[in-house]
Amino acid sequence: MPEIYLNNNSSTKVDPAVVSAMLPYFHEQYGNPSNLHIFGRETREALEQAREQVASFINCKPEEIYFTSGGTEANNFAVQGILRAIIDKGNHIITSSIEHHSVLDAVMFLEKMRYIESTYLNVDQYGMVNPDDLKRIITNNTILVSVMHSNNEVGTIQPIKELCTIAHEKGVYFHTDAVAAAGKIKLDVADLGVDLLSLSAHKFHGPKGVGALYIKEGVKIEKFMYGGEQERGMRAGTENLPGIVGLGKAAVIAQQHLKDGGQEKIKSLRDYFEKEIITRIPDTKINGHLTQRYANISNISFSRLDSKTLLANLDLAGIMASAGYACAIDPLEKSHVLKAMGVSDEYNSSQIRFGLSKYTTKQEIDYTIDILQKVVVKLRNLNLSNT
Repeated sequence: MPEIYLNNNSSTKVDPAVVSAMLPYFHEQYGNPSNLHIFGRETREALEQAREQVASFINCKPEEIYFTSGGTEANNFAVQGILRAIIDKGNHIITSSIEHHSVLDAVMFLEKMRYIESTYLNVDQYGMVNPDDLKRIITNNTILVSVMHSNNEVGTIQPIKELCTIAHEKGVYFHTDAVAAAGKIKLDVADLGVDLLSLSAHKFHGPKGVGALYIKEGVKIEKFMYGGEQERGMRAGTENLPGIVGLGKAAVIAQQHLKDGGQEKIKSLRDYFEKEIITRIPDTKINGHLTQRYANISNISFSRLDSKTLLANLDLAGIMASAGYACAIDPLEKSHVLKAMGVSDEYNSSQIRFGLSKYTTKQEIDYTIDILQKVVVKLRNLNLSNT
């Protein structure tokens, strides 16, 4: 049986070159970067080199990069850190209805504790925020706008530059969760104009458990973790040096991949996949924006079926995919993203997210198309016979 991994929006295979870069920092150069002896100095150099690599990846200064344990921590750092630093100026936070739960749940918790008031931007049928809505709801009491760069379930890319401009006209900080976008689309914080941006290595062929938060120079933000003076006093805890080195190397590889047109090749394969599915399997629906979407993602609903049964049958055939939100425990849990987009329950409960990567082949896609067609026909026939 083949093993076809189409769950690359959940996590990716670590690039062999990334593994090679990390290995020495497990058993050869294992010193603490905070130490002054030679082992400490060597590992400090490696840490700062990784910081420079990540900074180059998103076009910022190295000193504007702060390493974290991943995207979830980076998002919490941004939301809670801004609130703690400037709560005297206001307590209103604006986000969107389709954010990752590491933003949504953080905002909801702060509101539950009565630290803030929050407003959620709605999206259209493609998962796109309307900048005019932000103009309407932003107030003098607003201290932060947090809108993800690209959605992790359907891939829709938001008008970040325009949203950021609106926020800045009111003197409001702007954060974007770019975890889903990193490695799939060029990220330039100078061009976007954002004040804070979150990354996670395992979304672009780096290791799990490490990420970064870009904090623009001059932004007022309070530390998120207390203890030691690591990360220039902003994030306590001994650095995950092997992971950070892996993040830096993954950023270098991803940057070159984008320059070489690697995502265009993935997009071509994704478009071929979707065309064949729509042609060969009736009553299917592609979720998300058809053009304003990053290249590797395909979220497809198959009416009259449920995601859990579909995924189980695909798994039996050696195909690994997911039902949208990767962190959900229950595959039958309806997507809050599709619900916000106005997708009906029938299509929401039957959606599958396919995520391609640079390792995905046309042979794998052809096999998946054939299996999907057979599985959908079989399951629909079974449903008919049971009614």
